Amino acid sequence: MALAAATLFESRAAGWQVGVVIVDHQLQPGSGQVAAAVSRRLSSLGMDPVEVIAVQVGRHGGPEASARAARYDALVTRAALDGSLVLLGHTRDDQAETVLLGLVRGSGVRSLSGMPAVREPFRRPLLGVSRAQTTQACEAIGVEVWRDPHNDDERYARVRVRHQVLPMLERLLGPGVTEALARTASLARDDADALDGLAAELRHRAAAPRGGLEVAALGSSPAALRRRVLRGWAIAAGAPAGDLSATHVDGLDRLVVGWHGQSGVDLPGRLVARREAGVLRVCGRTSPG
Repeated sequence: MALAAATLFESRAAGWQVGVVIVDHQLQPGSGQVAAAVSRRLSSLGMDPVEVIAVQVGRHGGPEASARAARYDALVTRAALDGSLVLLGHTRDDQAETVLLGLVRGSGVRSLSGMPAVREPFRRPLLGVSRAQTTQACEAIGVEVWRDPHNDDERYARVRVRHQVLPMLERLLGPGVTEALARTASLARDDADALDGLAAELRHRAAAPRGGLEVAALGSSPAALRRRVLRGWAIAAGAPAGDLSATHVDGLDRLVVGWHGQSGVDLPGRLVARREAGVLRVCGRTSPG
């Protein structure tokens, strides 16, 4: 609601047309009525058009990941209809939570870089603003907000980080932890972008016929680049990104720098990677396991 009000205010001078898409995940009783009430509230502020899109949330990857995937799919589809930009209301606190979750999952520098401010068609203009400031803004202009009970449900890891971990860190280490984590995300993103660019060049040099990778080209490269290439290559071959772990990438890396004739590496998506005549290749598994 804070983002909507601020965008509408800026639009008057900028000449933007500002509409809103409300995604109803249908995960709570009465969610349709809540979405309708929010729709009326936004229309009264002057938003046009205001749309409610009901989505079906799948089960793959857990409830948070599934809801996020359904929401983003709906927003991307809507944006593609007329080339609109989509503004998202993530705050500095959301960014800090994302960095902490990436840290404890051991997912590497890319996960520590948090959410990007720009990734087409999305923009996140409030990443430098605290959640408390958005609440204060709504109170100041008299905008009523919906407080999602899922945001207080500590069955979810992000909620536990929000209500337990970050307050504990602030209490033990002093104020400023949230700001420092968000700053870390920005610095890590610069590093990750640079490494990804170098990895793309390495992958091009290592490309072999029929989608393979030349081991010789990979073996002499730094581990940070080699592992990025191997992860991206496995995903391009059909391994689901959300299921491809550091353990899988370690196995692929051993095919390059720890080769002793091993049979191959099982990957998510019922795939197996093998080294044959100095080339890495991926094929489908033909037996369980």
